[in-house]
Amino acid sequence: MQSIQCRKAYVSVNVDVDEEGTLHPRFIRWKNGLIFNIDQVLYKCRASSKKVGGGGIRYTVMIRGKESFLFHEGDKWFVEAKESR
Repeated sequence: MQSIQCRKAYVSVNVDVDEEGTLHPRFIRWKNGLIFNIDQVLYKCRASSKKVGGGGIRYTVMIRGKESFLFHEGDKWFVEAKESR
């Protein structure tokens, strides 16, 4: 049986900023160029990652029908990337 490990993966994020300065993440781009469209932002709160450490503003997002977390930590964005072992 494989155990799933997670690592902190910094990613590029395309965001829209509204007239009040609120950030709306739209796309996540991995270092290898792979792009994921954020279908919907479900929730936004201040939180830390229990899996990989770090934190800031945690966006609960829907990507390809799956719920995932996207973190805005200072000037950087990261996700909890899964690795099979």
